[in-house]
Order: sequence, then C-alpha cells, then structure tokens
Amino acid sequence: MTKPLDGIRIIDFTHVQAGPACTQLLAWYGADVIKVERPGAGDVTRSQLRDIPGADALYFTMLNGNKRSLTLDTKTPEGKEVLEKMIKTSDVMVENFGPGALDRMGFSWKRIQELNPKMIMASVKGFSDGHSYEDLKVYENVAQCAGGAASTTGFWDGPPTVSAAALGDSNTGMHLAIGILTALMQREKTGRGQKVSCSMQDAVLNLCRVKLRDQQRLERVGVMQEYPQYPNGEFGDAVPRAGNASGGGQPGWIVKCKGWEKDPNAYMYVIVQAPVWEAVCKVIGREDWITDVRFASPMARLPHLMEIFAEIEKWTMTMTKFEVMDILNQYDIPCGPILSMKEIAEEPALRATGTVVEVDHPIRGKYLTVGNPIKMSDSPTEVTRSPLLGEHTDEILSELGYSTDDLIALRHDKVI
Repeated sequence: MTKPLDGIRIIDFTHVQAGPACTQLLAWYGADVIKVERPGAGDVTRSQLRDIPGADALYFTMLNGNKRSLTLDTKTPEGKEVLEKMIKTSDVMVENFGPGALDRMGFSWKRIQELNPKMIMASVKGFSDGHSYEDLKVYENVAQCAGGAASTTGFWDGPPTVSAAALGDSNTGMHLAIGILTALMQREKTGRGQKVSCSMQDAVLNLCRVKLRDQQRLERVGVMQEYPQYPNGEFGDAVPRAGNASGGGQPGWIVKCKGWEKDPNAYMYVIVQAPVWEAVCKVIGREDWITDVRFASPMARLPHLMEIFAEIEKWTMTMTKFEVMDILNQYDIPCGPILSMKEIAEEPALRATGTVVEVDHPIRGKYLTVGNPIKMSDSPTEVTRSPLLGEHTDEILSELGYSTDDLIALRHDKVI
C-alpha cells in the first residue's frame, strides 16, 4: 500500500523542535525527508539533555524518526553545488534558520525559484514577516508569552504561567505542515511552488482564540460569569487567569482524589454541564440540590461553582481517580484523570493504538517515542528510528549522480 506522500522529497534544514516536528509528520506520511546537518556536529539536540554517553539524545530521536541524514557543509562551493542539485530534484524545503541566513548562503527565494519553479519553501518564524519584531530569535516560552497563552494561564492570584505542552514549537510545526500540504495540493492545479511560513506567535494565538473571544466580551460587559472570579472577584481590562476553569462555557475543575497527599497526580477533572447536573447531584449524595433554587439553572449555578466543586471533591477524595472515572462514566459525566508521564508511558492502550511507540536504536537501544496522533484507515503509520549523523550521506549523493571517487573527494575536503 502506498503512503500519502510517497514520491515527495523534502530538504529538511530545520533543527531543535518546531521544524523537526513538522518534517517528522510529513515523513510519517511517506515523504522522503532528508535532514541536512553540519558535518561532525549535526542538530544541536543530538547532544542536548543527553542521558546515554555517546548516543543521540532523546530530544533528537523523538523528533527525527523516519528521516534520512545527510551531512553537508553548504558554505563551500562543492556543498552549494550539492544543494543546488537537491533543490532541482526536491519538492519542499523547510527551514527555521535565523532571518536572512538562506540569503547569505546564496539561496534566496528568487534563486530557489530559478533552480526549481515548483519548489515549496516553508519557514518557521518567531514573528510574522512585517512584524516589528520579525528579526528576533524566539524560543518556546517566549512564543507562549507573546501569543497570549501565558497571560491567561495559571491562577488569578499568581504570576503568568507557561504550559508544559509545546504550544510554541511542535504546535507551530503542525500548523506549518498543514500549509505545506495545502501548497502541494495547489501546485497540482497551478504547477508553481510558493513560500509558506508560520510564526510561533501566530500559532500560539490560534490556540488561544477563545481568550481573544473573552477579551471582546469583557470589554463589552465588564465581567465573565463563567470565570471563578465571578461574582465576588474583580475584573480588570484584560482577560484574567482562571485557574482550571474550562473557558468553553462548560464549568469544570480539578478535584482531589484518594492519595493526593503523597501522589501529586491523584486528581480528576470534572465537568458539571447542564445535561448531567441531576446525575452529578445523585452520585455525590446531594439530591437536595436538584430542587434547590440556587442551582435551578446553569446561570443560577455560576456564582456557586466553587461550592459545588468543593462538595464534589469531598466525594472524589474517598476513591482513586480511576474509581471515580469508572463511576462518572456510567452516568456520562465528562471527566478525565490527571495522568502522569509515567502512567502515559506505561499505558497499554496507548501502545495498542500506536500513540506511544517503542523503537529500537542501534546505539541507545529501545526507547519510547510518540506515534502519529492522526489515524487514517488506509494509511497506517510505521514509526522508524531517527538516523545516525550522516548515516545516509553516501546513499543520497549517489542518487544525485555522485560517483565513489566524488564522495571520496568531498569527504577529503570535509564537505560531507
């Protein structure tokens, strides 16, 4: 069975996380992703946070599976010649260099178009082109702060908080992958390539659109009734932090479960939406609330949410989070256990679905990595290990027409 992107060749000039996450997704779909790396060094994440001496770090292995590695010094005339041949025979180039790096290398967008008019040039940016900060270097947490996530995350009496989820990095990579796939489809109609870019600030903001919604509501009415600050707290002129409130109009909160004193993840998220209100009251032994006028409607309940969740917590603290989940699921009450990364790593269901995959590496041995989160009935994803540095250099250059003698000369001149 062919894969969706069979026959698509991608020059991967990315490093660290945002770009590699993008190109790995495309590799999972069958694209031939050639990761171009510096001879002798490679992607900085090969050695970053290393846990086994001499082995590629997990940071690298978990973002670069299913790819081929080519070492190449693009600063030399011979290296530039190799890159020109690659551009002529490839479909997409993905990069997350600093601003102007490719131009200084001699491969401006104009030059790339001259070499291959069908080439799609995709870039990860910190801020969009034309932004006053477009030349600034951006990292994960900077993007979360600049994209509105940090200011709206955390509790109202504490500082802004960044998320452990890679909203700036991997999220931007996923957005860029959508742009690349769309450009490939458009190329089928026009025969032309184009530039595609996604800024980390924009990608974070796209995931924070409900907070932009709330900003406009706040400016119009002055309060937001579904936030924990209502009715007794104060609202300023910007969307505040709301703790564990859902933000989507369905009241939810994290409550303690049995063992919380020693287990920092013995918690459960519970949502008390209108269709299951009576079920919630019955499960926690507060049937009297069903006829209580203070709780007669979702709007009536809003000022009393903390009281409601405090009562729910008294009940959940008598059971483990999994026991609580089993009971609430019987009544279709939306809930979810707080799973630690250890629990996720050991969860059989995630292995069975290919969400967590064990891969064998020739140096570091077996390791866990994420699988493709997108499941397709006719295109199952096979996750393979990350490449060793320069593992496929000879193979790729031979495909470009270089002879054995050519490879010896390039290696002698430290081009590869």
